[in-house]
Amino acid sequence: MGVDYYKILQVDRSAKDDDLKKAYRKLAMKWHPDKNPNNKKEAEAKFKQISEAYDVLSDPQKRAVYDQFGEEGLKGQVPPPGAGGFSGGRDGGGPTTFRFNPRSADDIFSEFFGFTSPFGGMGDMGGGQRAGASGFSRGMFGDDIFASFRNAAAGAEGGSTGVPRKAAAIERMLPCSLEDLYKGTTKKMKISRDVTDASGRPTTMEEILTIEIKPGWKKGTKITFPEKGNEQRGVIPSDLVFIIDEKPHSVFKRDGNDLVATQKISLVEALTGYTASDHS
Repeated sequence: MGVDYYKILQVDRSAKDDDLKKAYRKLAMKWHPDKNPNNKKEAEAKFKQISEAYDVLSDPQKRAVYDQFGEEGLKGQVPPPGAGGFSGGRDGGGPTTFRFNPRSADDIFSEFFGFTSPFGGMGDMGGGQRAGASGFSRGMFGDDIFASFRNAAAGAEGGSTGVPRKAAAIERMLPCSLEDLYKGTTKKMKISRDVTDASGRPTTMEEILTIEIKPGWKKGTKITFPEKGNEQRGVIPSDLVFIIDEKPHSVFKRDGNDLVATQKISLVEALTGYTASDHS
């Protein structure tokens, strides 16, 4: 049967984005390993499960694959939803293949609370490694947890040995035509960001990002470019996230994996039969 992500987050299968965020905040704070020093191993396992569940259910494409194929299909290699109607590359190749690329629990935690997880990367959890003492105050999970985040961030920016915070992700809509999403296409996005040169001075750098739009992608699909935000002292650059937005089509509307067109016909045509051919 695999893992039930809805059960892990304690939400219904119809849960909306706000429901998922609320559930993650509550459970992440409850099961954070630093809050459970006497039961650290179980807390680490729970925290990883909660993060993975939110990662999957908050991403429209991952959630669609999970709902159709379950955890086994999500982590294997299966055709994405709509492969039947939205398949094949621009050169007429076979259907695309979905590959599960999980986000780290640290990144997710940082997006919500403005700071990376205090116990380091998820790969270190098994060894029980912790961040430096100045990374978080001892009262992190006390009454004023946000004060702890602020103090830790200030310490990092002041040059202490604390863990640097990661800036919140930057999200931008990426308009795509129905043809782009049906056939797939390549888009070039020019960005300008502040970086630090070899001498430590700030400078502006322009960069062209290439985005491969896969056939069958839907509105809400996210494409993430890690750490493409502005560079600042004591701050990990934010991720740049493009979110697919489907532009209206003059004839067709998309209903799931189907295309729907409205055509006016006469009563005679309705009774005797009619073939509509002009949908260009």
